[in-house]
Amino acid sequence: MYEGAVQDLIDELGRLPGVGPKSAQRIAFHILAADPADVRRLSDALVEVKARVKFCEICGNVTQEEQCRICRDPRRSPTSICVVEEPKDVVAIERTREFRGRYHVLGGAINPIAGIGPDDLRIAQLMSRLADGTVTEVILATDPNVEGEATSTYLARLLVPMGLTVSRLASGLPVGGDLEYADEVTLGRAFEGRRRISA
Repeated sequence: MYEGAVQDLIDELGRLPGVGPKSAQRIAFHILAADPADVRRLSDALVEVKARVKFCEICGNVTQEEQCRICRDPRRSPTSICVVEEPKDVVAIERTREFRGRYHVLGGAINPIAGIGPDDLRIAQLMSRLADGTVTEVILATDPNVEGEATSTYLARLLVPMGLTVSRLASGLPVGGDLEYADEVTLGRAFEGRRRISA
């Protein structure tokens, strides 16, 4: 559609997750119209993040050190691990301030259609973390979709025989949502996870 460098930029932006052709075009033209100093800052940030950020050697979260700040924090309970798919899930759970244990980032979810199996995830690293018996509870916090459910089921089959307390995050109706818009699976989960109300 466009000449040389402009089309190359649109193509590269379009490869980013969640960025379609129109969004890629809009971002490309925003960059073209932006002040050169702003573009340089963006460019520098991209280069720096690739050069300095790595994955924690223990849990797989993003960090600039060998270990992330959560794994280094002595106040975090070593007996409880919350298993998530991606580093962004750690941030989401941390915002709740409800969990005081440690994390394990799988690096994705089982998805046979995309060619992602258990061996492509950080499951072996999880099993080695559990080997010394320090961890007594594992919370499976994978996404509530087909891939997340498959991953959770697979992990539960591995972990329950080890004598660990294994739980799955509850899922159901969102606050502020309407029942009429809930799908059958979400509504079913809401019924399964219902709680008794005491006066």
